[in-house]
Amino acid sequence: MHALGDGKGIVARALLPGAQSVSVRPVHEPSLPAFELRRIKDTALFEGIAKKADRVYAYDLVARYPDGHEHVSRDPYSFLPTLGEQDMYLFGQGTEQRIHEKLGAHLRELDGVPGTSFAVWAPNASRISVVGTFNDWDGRRHMMRRLGASGVWEIFVPGVGKGAHYKFEILDAHGQIGLKTDPYGTYFETPPKNAAIVWPVDDYSWGDGAWLERRASMRPLNAPISIYEVHLGSWMRPNHHESYSYRDLAGRLIDYVRKLGFTHVEFLPVAEHAFYPSWGYQVTGFYAPSSRYGSPEDFQFLVDSLHDAGIGVIVDWVPAHFPRDTWALARFDGTALYEHEDPRKGAHQDWGTLIFNFGRHEVRNFLTANALFWCERYHIDGLRVDAVASMLYLDYSRKAGEWIPNQYGGRENLEAVDLMREFNHLVHVNHPGVMTIAEESTAWPQVSRPPYVGGLGFTLKWNMGWMHDTLNYFKREPVHRRFHQNELTFAMLYHYHENFVLPLSHDEVVHGKGSLLARMPGDDWQRFANLRCLLAYQWCFPGKKLMFMGGEFGQSREWNCNAALDWSLLEAGPYHAGLQRLVADLNAAVTAHPALHEADFEESGFSWVDCSDHEQSVLSFLRRNLDASEVMIVILNLTPVLRESYRIGLPADGYWREVINTDAGIYGGSNQGNMGGLQAEKVSSHGHECSAVFRLPPLAVSVFRREVGAS
Repeated sequence: MHALGDGKGIVARALLPGAQSVSVRPVHEPSLPAFELRRIKDTALFEGIAKKADRVYAYDLVARYPDGHEHVSRDPYSFLPTLGEQDMYLFGQGTEQRIHEKLGAHLRELDGVPGTSFAVWAPNASRISVVGTFNDWDGRRHMMRRLGASGVWEIFVPGVGKGAHYKFEILDAHGQIGLKTDPYGTYFETPPKNAAIVWPVDDYSWGDGAWLERRASMRPLNAPISIYEVHLGSWMRPNHHESYSYRDLAGRLIDYVRKLGFTHVEFLPVAEHAFYPSWGYQVTGFYAPSSRYGSPEDFQFLVDSLHDAGIGVIVDWVPAHFPRDTWALARFDGTALYEHEDPRKGAHQDWGTLIFNFGRHEVRNFLTANALFWCERYHIDGLRVDAVASMLYLDYSRKAGEWIPNQYGGRENLEAVDLMREFNHLVHVNHPGVMTIAEESTAWPQVSRPPYVGGLGFTLKWNMGWMHDTLNYFKREPVHRRFHQNELTFAMLYHYHENFVLPLSHDEVVHGKGSLLARMPGDDWQRFANLRCLLAYQWCFPGKKLMFMGGEFGQSREWNCNAALDWSLLEAGPYHAGLQRLVADLNAAVTAHPALHEADFEESGFSWVDCSDHEQSVLSFLRRNLDASEVMIVILNLTPVLRESYRIGLPADGYWREVINTDAGIYGGSNQGNMGGLQAEKVSSHGHECSAVFRLPPLAVSVFRREVGAS
């Protein structure tokens, strides 16, 4: 409705395909004119004039159809835009931290009328309509309004409620019409369908206030952190063809994680993804947990339940790339909107995906707000950022001539560096206690150091070098290990450069690499003994711990995302169940003993006793807590030879109690060792004034703690 001016009244127009007749009916003031609209020629456009009206007013459109049906609704175009100039200004700057509350679909009540506001950024589109179950997917019904030069299109549609399915019909920059899903959609149809669903994600009643309060004061670098990495669709299944829902998983996963003593679970990407075998790493709905396992409330219930059980939740976050699906972000308005136009910067050659344009303000805003969204709406305790190296280097996996240097002629992606620093700053400031974790495989300096000293600002970084060196060592036959002991010691040369997570992740049990157990040499006894050594070494080495599901009980076959883990193995003899019990005991030991976690990144927390006995493949090192009130020694005998009377230096005399012996019978071992503890002597060895003579079990790790007050 518009005023004609000069006292000529008002005019109202409506485009209502299929309507036979249309009239205007005042809503709040019955004394104002009601009048008919006339069809303009043979179109679906209706127009009418009320000469006696001197101003516009709230009105309903009454549309009558040939079948006798009458539809009454407020005119969508009679409402003011739901986004203001300040919103658009901040979005254009890339600094609107809550842009997800402005763009996308949101239930609202305007002028007492319930409905949904839709907004989407597509600056190069010629026309955009929201289509869905509420308008027969007809792009003529609800064409959106462009808000100035912002590139944002918006409309409020009365009567559209929770559960309505929708897409955006876009007439793109090349004159082509296509359907796109909502980049800010919070819930989607179950793949392979891809319509977004109007769904609020702020209605859930959380019960984890005490957890969040404790988290805010947590110091993760000094805390015991052991992470159980989980793929939701294949951890456990009710049958071969189905996966458990978020709610069905909650109780089962909590019971298991508590039994084993992990402090956190890390989910492979839960954001919506069309291609299931991508494991979630090709995201099509960055603001929506996958509907494969339930609704947003169901995922919130899972997180809330884990918090109630004292278990933190980390999710994989994927800002490095997105897939080429034509109905998602790729060439969203007919142009390279979210990605770079030049494939030398905008395309991943290895993965067949597209790279975000990290220098574009609106794209950066999309990503930083997304990280904050997961922390705020889903109470996530950590974001593990996938493929950071691919973001940081312009020549990542490219040959000469296939990449464009930065403005200084270098290979560093300066725009991605700025994004990482901004993301880390915003997460840490807005959500104290939330960890950010980088999967970064190069020697890029100060990944886990604050931006103000030149770092990227991550809390922690995966130690990929430790992972590869350690696995390379343990796959060798013990007879050859004496030539490769440096693979176990090298990590300490750079350990204090970063705050490290020690990962044995999903990437190490796929693509023909085999399971962890399958990599171990020897017969069954030796394979399990080797795997017990590997895990005990990981848990006792400085750094936080991460294990992919199945490794804790010796999954035999390579991980398959289309099948559950082989839980029946736990009933197949003592080895699998024994390994699982060892992991539980390792977690309990790390949590109970500050020496094994409190000073992970302090030089005072670790020292070698002897790392030079490569001929016998024996290593030993000390772990201490921050004030050195607790001291523990870790001894590795990495050959299947029982070593009697092996003297090792100790920093103090007294009684040293055995805490862990991976060769114990309860773990499936041969039950050799010192069986409880031993007394240190004032006999110097390895640079220490005291020492003890140990009995080193074959292919085993032994851990001893000096008893407080012992002398």
